[in-house]
Amino acid sequence: MIDDRQRALLPNGLQDLLPPEAAFEAQTIERLMAHFAAEGYARVKPPLVEFEESLLTGPGRLLAAQIFRVMDPVSQRMMGVRADMTPQLARIAGTRLSHARRPLRLSYAGQVLRVRGGMLRPERQFAQVGIELIGAPEPTADAEVVRLAAEALTGIGVRGLTIDLNLPTMVDVVAEAFGLPADQTGRLREALDRKDPTAVAELAGAAAPLFAGLLDAAGLADAALAKLDALALPAEARRLVAMVADVVKVIDLADLDAQVTIDPVEHRGLDYQTGVSFSLFAAGVRGELGSGGRYVAGADAGNAGEPATGFSLYMDSVLRALDAPVRPRHVYLPFGSGPVIGRQFRAEGWITVQGLAPETDPVAEARAQGCSHILRVADAVPLDAIDFRGA
Repeated sequence: MIDDRQRALLPNGLQDLLPPEAAFEAQTIERLMAHFAAEGYARVKPPLVEFEESLLTGPGRLLAAQIFRVMDPVSQRMMGVRADMTPQLARIAGTRLSHARRPLRLSYAGQVLRVRGGMLRPERQFAQVGIELIGAPEPTADAEVVRLAAEALTGIGVRGLTIDLNLPTMVDVVAEAFGLPADQTGRLREALDRKDPTAVAELAGAAAPLFAGLLDAAGLADAALAKLDALALPAEARRLVAMVADVVKVIDLADLDAQVTIDPVEHRGLDYQTGVSFSLFAAGVRGELGSGGRYVAGADAGNAGEPATGFSLYMDSVLRALDAPVRPRHVYLPFGSGPVIGRQFRAEGWITVQGLAPETDPVAEARAQGCSHILRVADAVPLDAIDFRGA
């Protein structure tokens, strides 16, 4: 027989979100979505589960190992539970919204499920919120997405925000210019992600001084761009630097509690990204608050796709960056109070808790229900005041 403790046990990486955190997450998501809507991003709602081949196209192909699979008993086709919502947005843009005017601005919010968590984010299920800007190749589109992420996060109360701009293709571009083989380039990329200068020097060969310079260039945007400009980079690498410089130029974060940094060799396994990418961090908070960047949406064997950029926020990390929610005022309405007084209090912003049976001690019941006030005549009286007066 299963006891209560066993029924409460959940698989690793999954959790129940209890009051008041569940309501706080929902409210925070709606605040973010309202911010996106105010800038023209229309909300879409893709399904939690869809056919496997749809989830594994474009950006989704890199998440194949993270997708839970299940056989659809109706169609007898394999389906997958989404591990990320960006591939679904790319699918919608390239099919049902293929004739919509570009640039296409879309937003989304929903739960994602992954086979396993990581060291920085052990959670396997979490809420994902984000936007996609599809059909706009200009650097102003990258800047809009970065600025919107910064404004939305600071707008809900995130402090000490850092936007770390990256160039995921930089390592491959430089390695190819120096003729490094693919397997060696892969190991070099891992060493650069670890920020291991010794391994980089061993793996980069003749390109070692240049990769050392790229490692050293990481830092605040203006200083990083100055260091990158001083390096003898191949032509294609210089184009990448010019690309990130253009984005920095048009981002205006002067009135926000945020800073922009650049790490030109950070990769994080984002093989599908084709231009400027970025990660979002907050001081003292474990893990990324979110990430984003440029990619090609809708690309497959018969379609070249279209330029896109966007970001996803991970609500488990975002909530860790916010102050604990302020508990709203709760007033206890003793049994027999009637519905009219409850409607009046709710219209004034109170949360009401109605007594459902006659109480021998209404104050004790109000306290047991977690209320801060109790109805006395027509007023909400603080419980502490009643205790103080001995009433």
